[in-house]
Amino acid sequence: MGYKYCVLGGGRQGTAAAYDLAQFGEADEIIIADRELDAATRAVVRVNELAGRRIARAERVDANDEEGMIALLTGVQATISALPFVFNLAATRAAIAAGTNYCDLGGNTEVVQQQLDMDEQAKEKGVTVIPDCGLMPGLGNILAVYSMGLVANPREVRIYVGGLPLNPRPPFNYLLSFNMDGLINEYSGSAIYLRGGQPTEVDALTEREELDFPPPLGRCEAFVTSGGTSTVPYSLQGKLQVYEEKTVRYPGHLDQLVAFKELGLFEATAVNAGGVPVRPRDVMSALLAPRITFPEDQDVVVMRVICIGDKLATLDLFDSYDEATGFTAMERTTGFPTALVAHMMARHDLPTGATPLELSIPAAEYVTRLAERKFNLNEVVELYDFQRVMR
Repeated sequence: MGYKYCVLGGGRQGTAAAYDLAQFGEADEIIIADRELDAATRAVVRVNELAGRRIARAERVDANDEEGMIALLTGVQATISALPFVFNLAATRAAIAAGTNYCDLGGNTEVVQQQLDMDEQAKEKGVTVIPDCGLMPGLGNILAVYSMGLVANPREVRIYVGGLPLNPRPPFNYLLSFNMDGLINEYSGSAIYLRGGQPTEVDALTEREELDFPPPLGRCEAFVTSGGTSTVPYSLQGKLQVYEEKTVRYPGHLDQLVAFKELGLFEATAVNAGGVPVRPRDVMSALLAPRITFPEDQDVVVMRVICIGDKLATLDLFDSYDEATGFTAMERTTGFPTALVAHMMARHDLPTGATPLELSIPAAEYVTRLAERKFNLNEVVELYDFQRVMR
């Protein structure tokens, strides 16, 4: 007997997660629910065609309709929210009330903390709640925990991750592969790092580095963005001196973002524009999104995790567009890891309650099961020269 799942959101990552559940999640049934029934239906058709059987069905649901959400999720073993993070609190409450395990793509640490505050309610219901299960936060943080197990006395962990176009188009050399509001959110505010063993706030769009990757990427730049480390600096305080994550882009992209920020285009507070109140962020989204959206272009996802202890552990992950399924690298590296967590939940492999990903997931098992998805992960452990400059 298999499991019944629900995926909230019939967009890119939700469809990828549902497909992964069909392939690897021992699924009997997968509900794909969306406020727009047409979106859910399209996702269902695609998943069923790829899976070669009628395993998914579509439902319409509004995340703000608490009773409707609870009714939908009752009887489901595990739920994935692939909705924008603003809906995750409502989805979490509904999942707990319905008695279903719950995970999501994360994206906002303040929301995540409120979800973790529901720990007692989740335990009372005997369910597991784990936010932040996508790419970053998510996959990168688990690989970081895994890397710490490869060396004795781990002290520093640095993560570099980015989704990039395989063939960049000037002037932005970027390909939008997920929600535009989520992207702007990453470029705004600040990140929380561990530095000197203490959680430290660092402004987004600062601390540029250059680093080299194998072809086809080559020389790239990396810089601070918000949200990627999420709760990890607090979870690993006392265990590491340094924990940080930076976003990878092609050279020159950071300068463009800084110019946009200086103009105030990331601000959410309305300004007067010709007598009309306008949110600069909405203008930014409306103008930039069409100029970085190319559905026909292929993407790549690159991630490098470096852990320093008595030795140096380096994990390099590279993923690209999959012609066989039509899933992009971003869809694969975001949706598939989330589905893996949902499967672990359905099997009751994870502790009940609302807990951070980095404290909930058996990292070695997680990495082993990633291999089923044919991710290209290279692992190197070598002697570390303490005089070597990392950056």
